Amino acid sequence: MPTATLAPPRIGRIGPSSAGMSLKPKEFDLITDYVRGYRYELIKGVLIVNAIPGPAQASPNEILGYALWDYAKNHPKGKALDYTLPEQHIRVGKDRRQADRVIWTGLGRRPRVSKDVPTIAIEFVSAGKRNAIRDYETKRDEYLSVGVVEYWIIDRFRRTLTVHRKTAKKPIVMGEFETYETKLLPGFVLHLDEIMVAADGWEPEDEENEELAS
Repeated sequence: MPTATLAPPRIGRIGPSSAGMSLKPKEFDLITDYVRGYRYELIKGVLIVNAIPGPAQASPNEILGYALWDYAKNHPKGKALDYTLPEQHIRVGKDRRQADRVIWTGLGRRPRVSKDVPTIAIEFVSAGKRNAIRDYETKRDEYLSVGVVEYWIIDRFRRTLTVHRKTAKKPIVMGEFETYETKLLPGFVLHLDEIMVAADGWEPEDEENEELAS
């Protein structure tokens, strides 16, 4: 007789107090009840909880999303963009990383979010040395290892864009008043100064965004 497969146990509502909980990937993937206003990741079997990005980080993400959809709708080659979404998990082995924005290209259809690895992953650097190391080094290695073709790091503190490409040994680093184009989105031009302007002018606030569990 075939062996019965037991379904993973259902996890109740999670929130900030759940930080540090041990979970299996299947358990994490089944979670649907959670306290909003936080970001949830699964790293090395441990639930990581972060506060959602502040406006100085969220606003540039909104501007980038608008520019991408404008390209998709109005540019002759805009169909190259299959889809883009903010705040999406990327599966890195048994881990679940949450990227600030992801882009799918080359599919010719709407992506299957749980199966199709994003073509481009984007992070807007958070304040604090620990967060910078995570965005510049840890996520770079993780994303490229699972098939992300380009990884964009938008840093409002250094006023730079750093692009890591799967096929290149060295990253591209661009300054605030430069533009970036990629063959993955033919005809799309990223104006870095517009992104930086969106990050400026917000009231000072605590944006350390440190993990509640590590």
